[in-house]
Amino acid sequence: MWEKLNKKFKKYPARMNVAWKMVELGLRIDEDNKIFCGDLKINDVALANAANVDRRAVKSTVKTILEDEQLSNIFKNIIPAGTLLKNIAKNLGLGVIEIEVGDENTGILAEASKLISAEKISIRQAYASDIELENNPTLTIITEEPVKGNLINKLLKINGVIRVSIY
Repeated sequence: MWEKLNKKFKKYPARMNVAWKMVELGLRIDEDNKIFCGDLKINDVALANAANVDRRAVKSTVKTILEDEQLSNIFKNIIPAGTLLKNIAKNLGLGVIEIEVGDENTGILAEASKLISAEKISIRQAYASDIELENNPTLTIITEEPVKGNLINKLLKINGVIRVSIY
């Protein structure tokens, strides 16, 4: 998808900003050129402000996307991922593990899950940032309870893990 978007908008950085922001926020486009987050309608000005572009860039981005069958099918079917508990985990008595990953990132979630499970701790959420969107992609795991610091060294031994933070 990113390759297609880059090709489509390489001469239009403002439009690329809009498309990137739409993916980041889980915004979809309907048949009437309207933008939604779930069932909440998002106006062009609000999206333009969030993407730091003029509102006309939003309209032209939507038009361009809907004219392309592949992109249209993608953007008509985007669903927001929901609440990430990371920033409120402490208030809820949950634990957070952030794992920064490198280019070699196959199997990190599986290995981390095994290590957490071995500690008899349940996982509430797992969220991996898109390696094409982030300079330093991370895997964020929310656990049923805070984990102990000794898990850091075990997680650091997983192939492809660069850094681990637990809080």
